[in-house]
Amino acid sequence: MNTGETMTAWWRNAAIYQVYVRSFADGNGDGIGDLIGVRDRLPYLAGLGVDAIWLTPFYPSPMADFGYDVADHRDVDPLFGTLADAKALIDEAHEHGLRIIVDIVPNHTSSAHPWFQQALRGERRDRYIFRDRPNDWESIFGGPAWTQVEDGQWYLHLFDPAQPDLNWDSEEVRGEFLSILRFWLDLGVDGFRVDVAHGMVKPAGLPHIGRGNQARMVGREPVPFFDNDGVHEIHRAWRRVLDSYPGERIGVAEAWAPTPERLARYVRPDELHQAFNFHYLFAPWDAAELRTVIDSSLATAGSVGAPTTWVLSNHDVKRHVTRYGSLARARAAALLTLALPGSVYVYNGEELGLPEVLDLPEELCQDPQRLRDPDSGRDGCRVPMPWTRDGGWTDRGCPSRTPGPS
Repeated sequence: MNTGETMTAWWRNAAIYQVYVRSFADGNGDGIGDLIGVRDRLPYLAGLGVDAIWLTPFYPSPMADFGYDVADHRDVDPLFGTLADAKALIDEAHEHGLRIIVDIVPNHTSSAHPWFQQALRGERRDRYIFRDRPNDWESIFGGPAWTQVEDGQWYLHLFDPAQPDLNWDSEEVRGEFLSILRFWLDLGVDGFRVDVAHGMVKPAGLPHIGRGNQARMVGREPVPFFDNDGVHEIHRAWRRVLDSYPGERIGVAEAWAPTPERLARYVRPDELHQAFNFHYLFAPWDAAELRTVIDSSLATAGSVGAPTTWVLSNHDVKRHVTRYGSLARARAAALLTLALPGSVYVYNGEELGLPEVLDLPEELCQDPQRLRDPDSGRDGCRVPMPWTRDGGWTDRGCPSRTPGPS
């Protein structure tokens, strides 16, 4: 790709709309969002003027972490539809001029994945990280990052125990994910949002950290289990696969790095195309602070020839209407964000000014992060989209092609 093509690539100034599939639109009336529902709402999404849709995981999963615990990377969970539904959604989105980006989850699998079930039987544990003794690493969801199995060994899970970390020193693991990329690219997807793109490679010897509250270090200071230099070799291999397909297929890093300079490494010309700008997302409501983050973001991304991304909310953080304290501030932040050079991500419901739901009944709060740390739950930003005046969201009993929220 020459310089002129690079400067006009669609992803450099795209508006990308995040669909949290299970609570976006219910296409079959069972109370759970699905791919049929997303397909039904394509006219609404096209009407918003976005360029692409990012879909959260819809793969077969026990749903210990609502789909980010993947048991099969090449199929669709029956909760969300079928592989034929995924193909139909991709094709119809393209007819509407919309690109489709799907999540890929390479740091870990579900504990129900056939590979891990094999490992529990004592076979092929080299695909995961098993040790005779654990170190002092903590799970991002709280508590220890190690669980002991029946024969006495321990396995690493930087998130939930139902999400064992893969061993990316294994050539089989690397080859498997290259194959998974090709499977979905062949099906027509336009790119991947790479979950925990900073996490796959662990340091040699798995050194102790020597302090607690490790999750609070992430994105603020170096932490041994994230942002190791070896991840960049993986992203370069993935970029070669993406570039081998026509149509400017892209990779988007969910990468938590301690500085903008470290984050820029993920979007060098031979690596991924974009990285989420969490430094901007977490900037306080202060003009000077925002200016500093914006200037730094533009400078560091520009230093490697990449566009800056801007994001205010997503499925992992409190909605910015609530964080900023008012709808007026949220509107001002949206105007600022949409005016900045680069690419913007909009979380479903953000266009409606939805706040965080802070009064969910206890029995409805199921986020594994909240169950271990009540102050960090994500249930309140994942409630259903209100497609009708009474807050309803199912298609049952109303036209299946409703143009948008009323």
